[in-house]
Formats: sequence, structure tokens, C-alpha cells
Amino acid sequence: MRRNRSIGCRRFALCALAVLLCVCLAGCALKKTAPAQAQTETPVEEAPPAAPQTEEAPEPDPEPEAEPEPNPEPEPEPEPEPEPESEPEPEPTKAELLLADMSLYEKICQMIIVRPSDLTGVYPVTAAGENTRQALEKYPVGGLFYDSSNMTGQEQLRDMTANTKAYMQITPIIVCDEEGGTVARLMRTVGTTWIGSMFSFKEQGPETAFANAETIASDMASFGFNADFAPVADVWSNPANTVIASRAYSDDFEQAAELVAAAVEGFHAGGVACTLKHFPGHGDTAADSHFGSVYVYKTLDELRSQELIPFRAGIEAGADMVMMGHLIVSELDEEPAPFSYAMVTELLRGELGFEGVVITDALEMQALKNYSAGETAVKAVQAGVDLLLCPSDLDETIRALTEAAESGEISEERIDESVLRILTMKENRGMLD
Repeated sequence: MRRNRSIGCRRFALCALAVLLCVCLAGCALKKTAPAQAQTETPVEEAPPAAPQTEEAPEPDPEPEAEPEPNPEPEPEPEPEPEPESEPEPEPTKAELLLADMSLYEKICQMIIVRPSDLTGVYPVTAAGENTRQALEKYPVGGLFYDSSNMTGQEQLRDMTANTKAYMQITPIIVCDEEGGTVARLMRTVGTTWIGSMFSFKEQGPETAFANAETIASDMASFGFNADFAPVADVWSNPANTVIASRAYSDDFEQAAELVAAAVEGFHAGGVACTLKHFPGHGDTAADSHFGSVYVYKTLDELRSQELIPFRAGIEAGADMVMMGHLIVSELDEEPAPFSYAMVTELLRGELGFEGVVITDALEMQALKNYSAGETAVKAVQAGVDLLLCPSDLDETIRALTEAAESGEISEERIDESVLRILTMKENRGMLD
């Protein structure tokens, strides 16, 4: 009995110990799972996901240190480029200085060439004395035109031209017609070198044309002349023409051009200014402008291919003046050439390129008998003429041009253009020295 109790007690103790062991093991399990249950039961703020970690690249081997370069020498600073110098203003010419000091009256007088008798009221004039001095003081004209009546001897002629120049502040043009042959003022009066008509030399070439002109010019210069109304650039293309005839260098346009150009150079070599005449060509006319109106019955294209050829050649050779003939070219204008803007400015200056002095033929000629002295002066200047030769009334000419300038009918700038051309020609030919 006691043995059975003992066995029962041991079995009870073993069971109690097993129960106790199970309780202990269960408690440990509860302790391990408690934190996980707390996390699921109590919400908390989630932290942002961490950036994925990338595998760091291995650091490159350090580059070997470069040897220090020697310090380069500093480049010199470039010198600043000098600013381009502005071109200096050209010095004014003698002609420009003279023009700047002239009154309107003096400018208008400079545009006129007269006979000595037109100044003094005495005919003939063979000396330049007190009357001439007083007249030139009153009328400081641009030049004087002499003819055979003014020439009685060599010393007389030299004294007269020298005294005339001495009376004037601006040296005047001292001029005459000296062509040779039928028009030979000095040859027939004071015995300068005799030279026949230019037509008689036409087959002797440009060398002879040059030599003849040089001889005529040097003879003229020895008597105080500084200009000549020559050479004739008209061509004797009409056998019935008597006003030009043998005064022409040729009856062939191309040959005349060659000879006229040589003559221009010869006159300059001899020491005088020269004049091409009678523009646009008097050699094919039947009438004489000394006695009435003269018409040229040619088209402009015909003139270009004929009459204008010698004028063009003379201009290119350096002619100082071109004289307008009292000719009417109906295709261009019903006015005589000196009054025609189409012929003076558009044709002669524009097309032929002439930049020198344009002068009229003598305004007292019968071809202009239907115009007053004042009217001829104004019309000619408006057309582009620079010099008025032998107006029929000097006082009326000056008065008409003055009134036209003061009223604006002709601008003073237009007057200045002509006077500057005249003075420039004088300067170029040594008349202002």
C-alpha cells in the first residue's frame, strides 16, 4: 500500500514537473513573439525607402604630377593702330581765291570780251593810255579783242598790250583771229611769220599742223597776246561754202580731226590758249552768219559721224575754248547755237565732255540782229555760255545780266561757274602768274 503511494507520488511529481516545464517553455515563446505583434498592431510612419546602394567605383590611380612648365615670356601688347588721317583739304587755287573776293559786277564784267573802241568810244585805238586805264577801271572786263585797225607797228603793239595788262588787277585775255592765209591780222600788219591757209597744208600731216600752230602762237606771244581764236575745226565739206573754205584744215572729217588735234598742241607749245570754232560746224553751210541766219540741215546722228569729229579730237587734245557759231540746227533747237541749252550744255558739255570755256562768236553779227544786247547776254548764259564776245552794247549787257542775277532768273552760282572756268583757264595758261 505504502509502495503504491510512493509510486503515485513520484508519478504526480513527474507530471507536475512536466507541466512546470511546459509553462516555462510557453512563456519564453511569448516573450519572443511579443515585439512582432506590437509592430503589426500599432501603425507607425514609414520612413522613405533608402536609395539603392550602388557599388562604388574604385578610385583611379592618381596621375603623376606634371613637371612645371617654364613661365612663358609675356607677349608684348600690340601697339594700337593709328587712326587713318583724314585727307587735308586741298589748297584753294588762284582762280578760286580771286573768285571769292569778286563782287557780282566784277564777275559779270569778267564774262565779257570787248574791242578797245567799245571801252574808250574812240576808233581806232592804237595806244593804251589814260582813256584806256579809266575805261578798264570802270569796266574790268575779262579780255580785249584786237583787229588790224589796232596794229600799226611792232613796238606800238607791244606797248599797247603791255599797258593794257598793267592797268588791270586780273590779267585780261589778249586775243585776235590769227589763223594763217586769209585770216592773218599780225602777219599782214606787223610782219610776223607768214603762213598760208591751213587747207594748203592738209597733205603734210600732223607734224606740219603742229609746227604751223606753234609758230603762230610764239609770234603772238612775243607781242603780248595770250590767246588765239584758232584753230578752225570746221570741215570744208560743202564746195559752195565761202565763209570757211580754205580756212578749214581739210575737206575730210577724219583728216581734219587729226590735224586740228595736232594744232591744239602746237598752240600750247607756242604759249597761247586756243579756241575751236565754229561749233557745231560751219563748213557745210551755204550762208554766212556775218550777214544773217544760217541753218544746218543735218540730223544729230549725221553731226556725230561728221562735223563733231574734229571738235571731239580738239577737245581731247586739250583745247581751252570752244566758240559757238551763230548756227541753227533745226533738229535740236530753233534758237541759234549760243542760245541753245541743248547744244551748249547737253551736246558740247554733256556728250562731248568739254569742261573748258564756251565763248560766243561776236554778238554784233547780223545773224543775231533780231535780239537786243541784253537779251543775247541772258539767253547765252542760260544756255551755258561763259564768255560773251563783242556785245553790241556793253552797258545794256552788264545791266541785263545784273538784273537777271538779282531777280533769280540766273543764279549767282551759275555766274560763278562761268567766272571760275575763265579764271581757271587763265591760271592754267600762266596769265595769273
